[in-house]
Amino acid sequence: MALVELKGIRKSFILGEEEVEILHGVDLSVEKGEFVAMMGPSGSGKSTTMNILGCLDKPTKGTYLLNGDDVSDLDNDQLADIRNSMIGFVFQGFNLLQKTSALENVELPLLYAGVERKTRHSRAKESLIEMGLSDRIYHEPSQLSGGQQQRVAISRGIVNRAPILLADEPTGNLDSVTSDEIMSLFCKLNSEDGITIILVTHELNVAQYAKRILHFKDGIITDDKINNDRRGVV
Repeated sequence: MALVELKGIRKSFILGEEEVEILHGVDLSVEKGEFVAMMGPSGSGKSTTMNILGCLDKPTKGTYLLNGDDVSDLDNDQLADIRNSMIGFVFQGFNLLQKTSALENVELPLLYAGVERKTRHSRAKESLIEMGLSDRIYHEPSQLSGGQQQRVAISRGIVNRAPILLADEPTGNLDSVTSDEIMSLFCKLNSEDGITIILVTHELNVAQYAKRILHFKDGIITDDKINNDRRGVV
């Protein structure tokens, strides 16, 4: 059974008096432990697909099975519960709370999940240490470099121990050296921790870290191939 499965996913938006379809029947299956990169030009449908995968949006038509359960028609509260237990997120803009320590930022998903304070603190600290930030635990975002802020964001994305990590242009605000460091961390999380990773990127050199590369165009997947020339793998 696939961890993630999209069947005939269509997504439409109302623009003025017109209904515009962005996704035209996307089929996608992702197994546990895969590392998938989604590429394509702006407007191709990859970000809309990512939002559906992350339970941030619902398809207009089609079925989304997450770990075998149909989540296509769940209400917002049910989708929020799934996001908190099944899915971690990493964004291009880091999305960290300013004037708040790295530790407190990472604790947020656990706070929403109702985890008691001592356990929250311990798990958040452990996650930051795993990301190489043992000396930055009490620093605020303004005191951190872009790469360090993204490491905090990744720590926050994995602290709830969700099996899926979704990354939307995670290296978009980083220089090439820092981008490589961040992508190596993703490879480690995938290979050593077994986290299933799905990322959106415009950059082929970033996509090359993934085990599998999808190409989107005009609201459909036009190419889906195994990457035999992975970066970051000896």
